[in-house]
Amino acid sequence: MADYTDPIEATFDLQRRSIEQSRVALERTLVLPTQVGEAALESLDSQEQVQRDAVELQQEAVMSLLDAIDETFPGAENSTAGVRDTVDEQYETLLESHAALFETLRERLDEGVDAYDDLSEESVETLDELIDSLADAQAELEEQSLEATEQLEEQLADLRTQVEGLQEQVQGMVDEDDTEE
Repeated sequence: MADYTDPIEATFDLQRRSIEQSRVALERTLVLPTQVGEAALESLDSQEQVQRDAVELQQEAVMSLLDAIDETFPGAENSTAGVRDTVDEQYETLLESHAALFETLRERLDEGVDAYDDLSEESVETLDELIDSLADAQAELEEQSLEATEQLEEQLADLRTQVEGLQEQVQGMVDEDDTEE
């Protein structure tokens, strides 16, 4: 007798694997933005340092220009002294603002990563619960399908036996008719 449940079991097994692969893919998708945010946080310090170095380099270039003016024009030191003070104050203010900006960026990005991380953890938990429910329902459906298929297989076997019995009876009647003639 042919086993009609093999294809059904294979189909449900394929569904289970597909559900599990979907779970893994969705969990990875939910975690990816957190990883990107953490990478951005890690790179923020180096970005801040590079930009700070560029601002300090500009300040040094302005000061070198003022030094060149002082050396080129005797007596210019009195005029450039005020400019030097202003340049120093402006660059100090710029560097303080720069540091404050990066601190704010760091805090906001950290808060965003934490908030998303919390949300993604909740989403993963909900997803796990949903997929577990789906897997349970799928297992129940598989069991019901297998039982129904086995019952149908038994009914077909009974029907085949009955048909074979009828065929034998008909053949017996035909043989009797042939012998009577």
